Amino acid sequence: MEALTLLDWATLAAALIGAGLFGGLIAGLFGVGGGTVMVPALFYAFELLGVGGESNLHVAIGSSLLTIVATSWRSLSAHRAHGAVDETVLKTWTPWVAFGALIGAGIAGLVPMSGLGWIYGGCLLVVAVQMGLTPEGWRLAGDLPTGWGRRVIATVIGGLSAMMGIGGGSLGGMTMTLCGRPIHQAVATASGFGFAIGLAATLGFVVFGWDAPGRPPLSLGYVNVPAAVVLGLLTTAVAPLGARLAHAMNRTTLRRAFALYLALAALAVLIKAA
Repeated sequence: MEALTLLDWATLAAALIGAGLFGGLIAGLFGVGGGTVMVPALFYAFELLGVGGESNLHVAIGSSLLTIVATSWRSLSAHRAHGAVDETVLKTWTPWVAFGALIGAGIAGLVPMSGLGWIYGGCLLVVAVQMGLTPEGWRLAGDLPTGWGRRVIATVIGGLSAMMGIGGGSLGGMTMTLCGRPIHQAVATASGFGFAIGLAATLGFVVFGWDAPGRPPLSLGYVNVPAAVVLGLLTTAVAPLGARLAHAMNRTTLRRAFALYLALAALAVLIKAA
């Protein structure tokens, strides 16, 4: 791998700053932890600059997960200020979400880059279709499951989210709305899942990627430290603005904007993975 030129570093820095600002806004607005912005941005930046190799998508996902720890905490705090968080759901679902995130990180360490691309894009597309095409208020159940249903579903949410480098907003929010919860409550509560997902999965990505080949410089396992720091600082600063905008928007508008964004992000990754 050739040494990066000053222009290469400047290009990478610009990509990180842009992804961090937009990712923070998306995190607060949709409760998705910003991973749907940061993972594609980091992956394409590494690819265009010829940094790393086969592990680039793994590193993009791992770096995104680290930033989610801080961003999700700020988003959760902002949503709590509006009284939109269901604290009971957060308390009972979070341990199983974290458990699933550890499992997902382990699986991601065994899956090649193309496989991760299909998982990422496919899951996002499913969420986008559900949010954009099903009538508002349509549900599969009257309320969220309890007991083993809660344990299994929460574990799956954590596992898939870890493999996608996102917070709990996409899959957790979809689950809550399908179980009859209002979109604002779903976005607010699921943003809290992101903290558990980010913390558990980041540890897993560091451990399982410790000796992996083809990583960008200055990576700790599958986590690129400079990228995570820059993105974390910017997304954390901007996330509260997104949360305020979410509570000022019409519910239908929020739902459709969420769906459109996720569909575009999903298609971009699927095209690359094909």
